[in-house]
Amino acid sequence: MDMLQLREKEIFETLKSISRFKFAVIGGYAANVYALPRFSVDCDIVVQDSSELGKIEKDLVKIGYVKHTIGINLPYHGKFLRYEKTIEKGFRASIDILFTEIVDRQTNAAFSADWIFSNSSFKILKGKTIIEELKLRIINLDALIAMKLISCRSTDIRDIFMLILQAKNIKIIKKEVSERCNIDDRFMKLKTKITSHKFKDDLQGVYGYVDEKIFNKHKNAVLEMIG
Repeated sequence: MDMLQLREKEIFETLKSISRFKFAVIGGYAANVYALPRFSVDCDIVVQDSSELGKIEKDLVKIGYVKHTIGINLPYHGKFLRYEKTIEKGFRASIDILFTEIVDRQTNAAFSADWIFSNSSFKILKGKTIIEELKLRIINLDALIAMKLISCRSTDIRDIFMLILQAKNIKIIKKEVSERCNIDDRFMKLKTKITSHKFKDDLQGVYGYVDEKIFNKHKNAVLEMIG
């Protein structure tokens, strides 16, 4: 088993261990529920209150995780903790716990933990490299796209591109974003990225081969959302 498989296996075992507690999965692992699974370096979860946070922290320490406080680079700021577990020398699995409120670093757009929970439901998360599945509370697709549109990092843009055809309500997505930040700025960044000559290669580097017709279908859907 290679390092990426070991990391995914560890994350799944960790999520299984803490699944009795109340949390919602966001970020890359949530995206894997709706699109072709991709590797994600860490797993982002959201909790609503300090009581549940304490229970999760205690369980993570019990299974070998250590709180990490130096050089944490997240797309969000606010109240969060990172727990890491060494799998092999120099190779770790990490769980990022966000609580009370999630605030985007670039735009200062905020999502409350209550909003995350009200826009989430229990779904099946499947592994990419391992035969494993878990039933967990996962952020709903439209809410996930809204969060990723606000962050608009390269990884978020790739995910939006792959998720867009499954979006339930584009108007709601645009409303959630426009209420929190300058949506035109986000759309400009999104459009510039997906129309660049390098974008398809970047996308395939993460998701594998993407047929030209499928690529154009997704691209047109994103451009239609932008308007």
